[in-house]
Amino acid sequence: MSLIKNFRMLALYNQRVNEQLLKVCAELPNDILNTDTKSFFPTIIDYWNHILFGDLILLGRIAANEVAGLSKEDFSSFPTPKSPTDNYFTTIKDIAVLRAKFDELLISYCNSLIESDIKKIITYTTTEGEVMTKAVADITQHIFNHQAHHRGQLTCVLSQFGADYGCMDLPVIVAQGSRNL
Repeated sequence: MSLIKNFRMLALYNQRVNEQLLKVCAELPNDILNTDTKSFFPTIIDYWNHILFGDLILLGRIAANEVAGLSKEDFSSFPTPKSPTDNYFTTIKDIAVLRAKFDELLISYCNSLIESDIKKIITYTTTEGEVMTKAVADITQHIFNHQAHHRGQLTCVLSQFGADYGCMDLPVIVAQGSRNL
């Protein structure tokens, strides 16, 4: 499978799993969503905000370099990421709206990628002030790894609160796999 097809499949998986988990979170009482999880992030709401932070800052770095038709203008209606502890919204409903909008942008980006895009090398400065030079393919892969890492933590927390979030297996969520992508 080509790397681009893999990114397209992961973008669909990301969208569908986010919808699934946000639906579960929307059914939880507000006090549970804001209870101290005694885990990596203090609350379920904080997990969602951090996942959004990672997505916004990583894809924003790609957009700043106008890769695959993305530009800074695509981010004009999104919050500007500044810190891993950014708190964009305090309700699941508001997070879900932003999440859905971002997931559509990520799918559009992945559908627009061509081979020369993923080979491009870009330079950016991290939130800690470190200058990094990376291939677009590596940054794109990290978007998906970052999401999966923190959603894994989130599902552990949801389990501890007794929430049933269902199956999250890639072959089930994106049954067509990378075919026709």
